[in-house]
Amino acid sequence: MGAGTGLGDSPTIVPFPGRVPGQIGFARDELQRILDLYGRMVAAGEWRDYAMDFTRDAATFAAFRRAAERPQARIEKRPALRNRQGMWTLFGEHGQVLKRGHELPGVLAPMERKLVKAVEG
Repeated sequence: MGAGTGLGDSPTIVPFPGRVPGQIGFARDELQRILDLYGRMVAAGEWRDYAMDFTRDAATFAAFRRAAERPQARIEKRPALRNRQGMWTLFGEHGQVLKRGHELPGVLAPMERKLVKAVEG
């Protein structure tokens, strides 16, 4: 008898060992941290919109000051770079790399500092 032959049985799906998933995504705690920063930036009047993109190589969160313009900040998770400069990258408005690293909080630090300046100013 094979899998899924009895009543109430459902076939078991076993992924092929070493197979890369169809797309990269954010873990719940990663997305929570990013959305927390986004909410505080919206409250400070810095950001008004966001977009997310999930591909086979990277997951991207882009934050916009206004609609229909390039993102003011872009946070990218690229697991293939985990053993090199780190899988997290923060890009600025003109595509420049602001910070790279292995840990999300450290990569978000420049935006956190910008938020403190926006609230104080």
